[in-house]
Amino acid sequence: MNGTVGSRAEPVGDADVTLTRPDGTEETVTTGDNGRFSFEAPVVGEYLLSLDGLPEGLEQIPPEAQFAGPDGTVMVNVDALGRQYVPALTVRSVDYDSSGTSKTDQLLQAGVNGLRLGLLLALASLGLSLIYGTTGLSNFAHAELVTLGGMVAYGLVNLGGLNLWLGIVLTTVICGLVGYTQDRVLWQPLRRRGLGLTQMMIVTIGLALAAQYAFQYFVGASTQKVVVRTFDSFTVGPVRLSYMDVIAMLIALVLIIGVGLVLVKTRIGQATRAVSDNPALASASGIDVDKIIRIVWTSAGALAGLAGVLYALTISNGIRWDTGMQILLLLFAAVTLGGLGTAFGAMLGSLIIGVVVELSGPLGAPGDLKYAVALLILIVLLLFRPQGLLGRPERIG
Repeated sequence: MNGTVGSRAEPVGDADVTLTRPDGTEETVTTGDNGRFSFEAPVVGEYLLSLDGLPEGLEQIPPEAQFAGPDGTVMVNVDALGRQYVPALTVRSVDYDSSGTSKTDQLLQAGVNGLRLGLLLALASLGLSLIYGTTGLSNFAHAELVTLGGMVAYGLVNLGGLNLWLGIVLTTVICGLVGYTQDRVLWQPLRRRGLGLTQMMIVTIGLALAAQYAFQYFVGASTQKVVVRTFDSFTVGPVRLSYMDVIAMLIALVLIIGVGLVLVKTRIGQATRAVSDNPALASASGIDVDKIIRIVWTSAGALAGLAGVLYALTISNGIRWDTGMQILLLLFAAVTLGGLGTAFGAMLGSLIIGVVVELSGPLGAPGDLKYAVALLILIVLLLFRPQGLLGRPERIG
C-alpha cells in the first residue's frame, strides 16, 4: 500500500507514518518532500495507519467513518494480496474552523452539489422508470447496474490501464450489453411463461443480492478508485467544483435531454410510449413489443453503467460493492416522486431528491439522516398526490 500525506498538489514532508499490522507489529517511515509513503502488506487483514510528527500548524483530518480505526487511526482492509491500496492521510491547518463558512455559502455549495447528485440520479433512474413503464416491473436489481458501471470502469482504467474516456465509453457499451443479455436470457422467457409481476420482482431482489456478493467476491469490500488522482478544481464565488464535476453534469444533462427528445420525436420513442400505455393495443397495431422492451433494457443498462462511472468519479470518490444498495432507495424515491413509469417524472423527481438530500446537511440533518429526509418528503407528497408529480391518476391501482 502507498499514498501521500496531504495531497499531490500540497504534499507534507518529514511526517512520520506508522503502520500497525494485523499481528500487532509496527513499522514507521518518514515522508520525503513528495509526501509519499509505502508499506508492504504481506497478509490479509485490517491494517492501521497513524500519523505523527506533522509540521507546526498542521493537523490530520479525521478519516471517514468507514475508514476510521481506534484513536484516530486510518483503517485499511486488505482483502486480497497483490492489490493496490491507497489510504488517505489528509491534513489541514490547526486554525481550520468549519463554522467559518456562512450559512448562505454552505447552502449555495449544497445546492450545486444537489444538482450534481440529481443529474446523476436522473441518468440512472431513467432506465428504472422506462422498465417499469413498459413491463410494470419494479427492478430492485437496477442499482446494481450502477455499481457494475463503476466496477467495470475500475477494471478497465485502474487495472487495465486504459485511457479514462475510452474506459467510460467501453463501460457504457458493456453495461448496455448486460442489460440486453438480462432481457434476452432471463426476463423475456419469464414474461412468455406468464410469470406474475410479484414473482418477477422477487427475482430482481435475488439478482441484486447475487450481484452484490459477486462484486464483493471479485473486487473486495473496500472502496476502489477508478482513477487514483485528484481532479483539478475551480471556485466561483463560494462554490467549489472540480472540472470532472462539470463534465459529469454536462454529460448527464445532454443524455437526459437526448432521451427526452428520442421519446417525443422518434418512432422508437412513440412506440415505447405506446407499449407503456397499452402493450396489447401496441402489439395489435403492429409494434414489436419484445423488441421495444429489449431496447429499453439495453438503454437502461447503458445509462445506469455510465451513471455509476460518473458517480464514482465525482460523488463517492470510488466504488464499493454496496454502492448500488446505498442509492437504491433514492432511485425509487425519484421515480415515485416524479410519477411511476414516466421518464420525465423520473428526471424531475431525481433533481428534487438530489437537491433535498444535499441541502438537508446544512439545514441541520445529521449524517446519513439526510437520506431519510428525502424519503419523508416523498411520503408526505404521496399522501396528497399518490400518482406523483407528473403521473396520471389512472396509473395507480
